[in-house]
Amino acid sequence: MLQLNPPLPMNTPKGEGFAHILIDYGPESDLYWTVLITASGEIWTFANRDVRASKNITLGRVSPGSPQDDSAPIQMRPRNRDG
Repeated sequence: MLQLNPPLPMNTPKGEGFAHILIDYGPESDLYWTVLITASGEIWTFANRDVRASKNITLGRVSPGSPQDDSAPIQMRPRNRDG
């Protein structure tokens, strides 16, 4: 179990939230993310396959798919290494 500091913004089946805890049961199991849902304040734990990283323009993640829609294309822009 790992407490995330800072928490990571995520898209979940319950809406957007922040993952505060990561649980790893080992190589035979999914990772599990404990997420505080922003809109409702609920706390849920989701399997790795059920969550996605939130949008982050700085890192080039401009339109991540929702956990329910894996068919959404991933649009990444190349990073400028010159500054």
